[in-house]
Order: sequence, then C-alpha cells, then structure tokens
Amino acid sequence: MQRPASPTIHDLAQHLGVHKSTVSRAMDPARRHLISAELLQRVEAAARALGYRPNRAAAALSTGRSRTIGVLLPDITNPVFPPILRGIEDALDGDGYFALLANTSGREDAAQTAVERMQAQRVEGFLVATAVRDDTWLEGLRKSGARIVLVNRTDGRGELPAVISDDMLGMRLAVDHLVALGHHRIAHLAGPGSFSTGLSRRIGFEQALRAQGLEPAAVAECTAYAVEAGHAAMLPLCTRKRGKLPFSAVVAANDLIALGALQALRERGIAVPGEVSVIGHNDMPLLDQVSPPLSSVRIQHYEMGYRAARLLLEQLRGTPGSVEATVVLRPTLVVRGSTAAPP
Repeated sequence: MQRPASPTIHDLAQHLGVHKSTVSRAMDPARRHLISAELLQRVEAAARALGYRPNRAAAALSTGRSRTIGVLLPDITNPVFPPILRGIEDALDGDGYFALLANTSGREDAAQTAVERMQAQRVEGFLVATAVRDDTWLEGLRKSGARIVLVNRTDGRGELPAVISDDMLGMRLAVDHLVALGHHRIAHLAGPGSFSTGLSRRIGFEQALRAQGLEPAAVAECTAYAVEAGHAAMLPLCTRKRGKLPFSAVVAANDLIALGALQALRERGIAVPGEVSVIGHNDMPLLDQVSPPLSSVRIQHYEMGYRAARLLLEQLRGTPGSVEATVVLRPTLVVRGSTAAPP
C-alpha cells in the first residue's frame, strides 16, 4: 500500500486560504514576528491537524542556511553531559535551530570525522565539549572560519569563546570546607593534564591550599575522568606509615574519580568519612544515593549548555563581542555525608 504524501506548504496555505508566503513566514522563527499572533496561532493549529513538517533540506537549499548546529561531546555516557545538552537544545529551539550530535569517545580521529560529516550537512556552527586542550583538528576548524563556542573547557590559548565553570573557585570551596572541618593533610586526585579542566582544577587546588598556608599531602594524576582511573590512582596512596595515612581528606577532580576513590578506600578498610573525607566535582545525579552520600562542587551544567548555545547564536547574528566572549559560571559546594572532621 502506497504511503500518502506528506502535506506541503502549498497544501497548508490552501487549507487556510492564505498565500504560501504567509505560511512560510509563520514557520520561520526569524520572520514569524511579521504576521499577527492570531494568524500565527491558526497556522500552527492547522500544521498540527494536517501533520505538516517543514522540509529543512529544501529550506537550506533555498536560503543557504540549515539552521543546524553541530554538537561534539567526548562521552555521552558521562552523567554531566545530558543536562548540558538539554540546555543547548532549549536555547537552539527558541531560535528555530536544532542540534546534530556526535559522541567522539575522546578520540581525535572520531572528532575530525564528525566535523567533516557535519560540514557536509551544512551546519552553521559548532558547540564543542571535547576536553583535550590542544586538539589539532579544532585548530584547523578555527582557521577555516567556522563559528565555534567551547563548552566546559577552553582551548588553552584563549582564541575561542567559551562557557566554563570557575574551577579555581570550585577548588577553593572544597579546600576551605575541609580546612574549616580541621583537615590539614589534603590529597588531590587530578584529572588528566591534557584536559583544560584537569589542569585548571589542579592549579586551583594548589592555590587554595597555599592560601591556607598548606601544601598538598599528595597529588595523583588520573588517566581519565572515570571510576576505574580514580580507583587506580587512589590505591597507591592508601599505604599507612606507622599506622597512619599520609592524608585525612581527598579532593577529586570529578565525581567519577571520587567514586573510584571511595571504592579503593573501602577495599583497604578505610572508613569514609571516619578516617578520610572525600569531595567530588560536578555534582552529577544520584550522589545522594551512594554510601556515604558524596559531597561535591556543583556546576551549572544546564546553564552552561544554554549560555553556550545563545553565545553561538549571537555570533551567527553578528552581535559585537560574541566572538571574543568567555562566560564563567559560579559553582557552589554541596555538603553531604562523605566529609566530616578528621579523627
């Protein structure tokens, strides 16, 4: 049985008794303000009733604009990225754009391939959350003149606009909280140094300790932002000297690393927070359900995605200053059961 043809803009205009240019304006977020609210409501109701869907491919050919934004994420399974993506989609939807998503799995070749395929789809700009500080493919994309905004990272040179969290402040909140509880021997499980967040959070941790007149009890760099990497980095630090651990608290570069640290401490029979306090970073969902509930630095992930998308849309409109802008969002500390006074 042959499927019925999808209704066209001509069918919709005929149904309403208006010119098809009127329907075209109603379906274009950039031009819908040109028609009355009452007529716009009629067009939208008729479109729903007839099952009309705009032909984006045809619109792209006629206008030269796809109204599509390429979004590159390093690991879609990481719980921090869904709220970022939701913020991106909400911001884009308000201007009639939609996101074309690629998961790069942290691989440069995958990122390059995704970019090439997105360019073939005529995306108008890129939102990039991949984490390596010196990606050669990103530098090539920048030099091509593409519109780019970085999300939750910087490029290490300040050449691209970005929306990030204040990692220095986040680490200071964590360290100051532990010092206020009475901790003076504080270790850090750092993120990979090749990631902008790994470097900035490590620097922030060390600066926060120096401001308190302290030095790190230990610093171990993790190979990835992953539970397994946190576990592997924590185990060697759990050796007691004269029956005593060299640290009484651990600040982790993200929550997955912190969860791996909790596993390692549990395996070594080290009580949290009885012997060691642990703080994560990101405040991803369900941290209140682990044992003990994990204290963490909360990042405004939804706002980060939303602001990044708005910044890119401003670039596309030619808003002055949007190409050079960097937005820094303020984190907060969420205290739960994994931190307490030292024994």
